[in-house]
Amino acid sequence: MAEERVQRRLAAILAADVVGYSRMIERDEEGTRARLKSVHAELIDPKIAADGGRIVKTTGDGILVEFPSAVDAVRNALSIQSAMMGHNVELLEEQQMMFRVGINLGDVIIEGDDIHGDGVNVAARLEGLCEPGEVYVSGTVHDHVESKLAATFDDLGDQSLKNISKSVRVYRVRAGSGEAAVASDELSGARALPDKPSIAVLPFDNMSGDPDQTYFSDGITEDIITELSRFHSLFVIARNSSFAFRGENVNVVEVGRKLGVQFVVEGSVRKAGNRVRVTVQLIDAGTGHHLWAERYDRDLEDIFAVQDEITQAIVSVLPVRLEEAARDRAERKPTSNMTAYDHQLLGTQRLWRWGPVDIIEAGRLAQKAVEIDPRFARAHALVAATHLWAVPLQTGKEGALEEALKHAEMAVALDEDDSWSRAMLGLTLFELGQDEESEIQCRRAVVLNPNDADANAILGNNRVYHGDVDEGRKWIEMAMRLNPFPPSWYHWYCNLLEFSSQNYEEAARCINRIRPLDRWHRAYLAACYARLGRMDEARAELDFFIEARRRELEECSEQMPENTIELAMFRANRYRRQSDRDNFLDALRLAGLSG
Repeated sequence: MAEERVQRRLAAILAADVVGYSRMIERDEEGTRARLKSVHAELIDPKIAADGGRIVKTTGDGILVEFPSAVDAVRNALSIQSAMMGHNVELLEEQQMMFRVGINLGDVIIEGDDIHGDGVNVAARLEGLCEPGEVYVSGTVHDHVESKLAATFDDLGDQSLKNISKSVRVYRVRAGSGEAAVASDELSGARALPDKPSIAVLPFDNMSGDPDQTYFSDGITEDIITELSRFHSLFVIARNSSFAFRGENVNVVEVGRKLGVQFVVEGSVRKAGNRVRVTVQLIDAGTGHHLWAERYDRDLEDIFAVQDEITQAIVSVLPVRLEEAARDRAERKPTSNMTAYDHQLLGTQRLWRWGPVDIIEAGRLAQKAVEIDPRFARAHALVAATHLWAVPLQTGKEGALEEALKHAEMAVALDEDDSWSRAMLGLTLFELGQDEESEIQCRRAVVLNPNDADANAILGNNRVYHGDVDEGRKWIEMAMRLNPFPPSWYHWYCNLLEFSSQNYEEAARCINRIRPLDRWHRAYLAACYARLGRMDEARAELDFFIEARRRELEECSEQMPENTIELAMFRANRYRRQSDRDNFLDALRLAGLSG
């Protein structure tokens, strides 16, 4: 009798489990099981179904899912991790659930509804390696997905996995284009030079021999960017875009071409005990010639003086008019407490990763910095930013916005000349509906620092919602020029701008650069597709939006309205002009929303 043939197929396998589940069960078995069941029913299972996944099995706190596409598997994992961040934010710490997720693409053996084999085993081992709230994928998944998602892949090197004979290349995945995602197709070409001296500061190399010290070299880089940007006579590329070249074998001429700058700063930082060595060089991006270089060996507490000296040395070489920004920074020294400064740097590093757990951890570190030095303005601004980014802005979330407002106001009171603190205050006031005061703070931020890309973007969005689309475009386009490789929220602002301008194709393109997509992204995508006559796609996005809003209302103990157009009124009412409100709501009616 012929031996039965083993059935196989290629599949993307997602393995996930809850961090510290046994400890949670020991502390509160009934409550923990109920919360996990609720998370699956209301959040995880619907997202898996929406992305075409099949739940193979669940094992206590674990889950094994099969996807026909690696792209869908990674997109789903990032979406779930983002949703869990929002879900956790209002829970007590001991009630919060964090998932580890591992994804592999490989051959699996089919046995009824179950699957086995190395393809499954590798996914399970990756999940075991994973940090709480993160997503780890194999090199095979990376190779299939890298160019197809707006995500950042951090190369963690070859890893030996238990009971797997060959080592596996492992990558951590983070939502958004991030630092490593350099040059989408439309951003990769040469840019015209600004009409004033322009400069980009690349991330300083960490030469300390300890990868965990990267946050410190990043912090030095960011502080130098901040100081240079205070010179109104300079055009300074934003941190997010400068850091897009991290880890590359940098060709300074190519960097200058892609970012559209005349000058590039490179450097390195070596921190050892209470001593720090900073080397820095200024390069002509047109020719690659070195214009200036210096090395600084100092005690750690002198690091702010070193930053000032570097800034002054750079501007003395460039054709820049020395101005008010060159005043003695002793009057606004960030903090005299190096421990507080250390926490602020660590928190800032985590914030820029944009991951769900990263934002929560950034908030914890920033709060610690504030506790150590209550007069540390930038730490207060960072606390405000983490509240703004961590919490989905919806009804029932006012407490977090009030916290953001408290810390943003404190930051401005402590350092009224810091543009980023002003921008965080302006954004918080906008989300609280205090439109006039928001505009005042946003305009002040841009006056203080025209090179602050975030401030330009936030002011532009403020003007779009106020109905001044032409002015809004001016500020948002400046933000994109200062930060040509931006985080996802810039693309959201671009969508709102283009939708108000009735450029629906471009608005949809902007939304589709955002990952993960939330309920309001889906609503605008439905509106864009409806205006473009792509009704099947409009209906699909609308269905997703309705279901997400239904769950949102249930969490707030509010009833689903019979007239479903009311689901979109929260966002529509942010527009000052009736014509803008009508344009958005009419497009959703065209897509199928009733009312």
